[in-house]
Amino acid sequence: MKRNVTSKKRLNHEPPAVTAKLGWRYHHIGIPHTQPRVQEHHVAPLGVHVAGFETSPYGIEWIRFEPHCHVPEIVRIVPHIAFAVDDLDEALKGREILIAPTEPSAGVRVAFILDDGAPIELLQFYTTKAVRPRTRHAAEQGAAPDDGAPAKGIRRRR
Repeated sequence: MKRNVTSKKRLNHEPPAVTAKLGWRYHHIGIPHTQPRVQEHHVAPLGVHVAGFETSPYGIEWIRFEPHCHVPEIVRIVPHIAFAVDDLDEALKGREILIAPTEPSAGVRVAFILDDGAPIELLQFYTTKAVRPRTRHAAEQGAAPDDGAPAKGIRRRR
């Protein structure tokens, strides 16, 4: 279940087809490890400890998995490369899905594919629209909050 991006062989100076032809963008490389690292962060809901992502100029992320973390063994033992994509669903078409799309945090959807034995992470970022809380007065009356615009049917004086 592998989709060919190009049929010709890549030359030494050419970028990978997924970046050159599909527009995927390098995001990070995830390296599994087993020993605690300085400044690692615990991501309890995922059952992982991560380090380096925020500070590495190369996008290196060290990942330590807790025993209860349910990811395929290959993700636990083989480094993965991650690409940001514009449309995760489109990027997954015709590919062997290793981990189905999830939303580990607000504003990002993530999935893993397997390509020639290598785990590949795909990330789609989107902006979440901030929801302005209703004012107490408006909430009590069941009305929308005042955003400065005149209500329908009411004219502002000039």
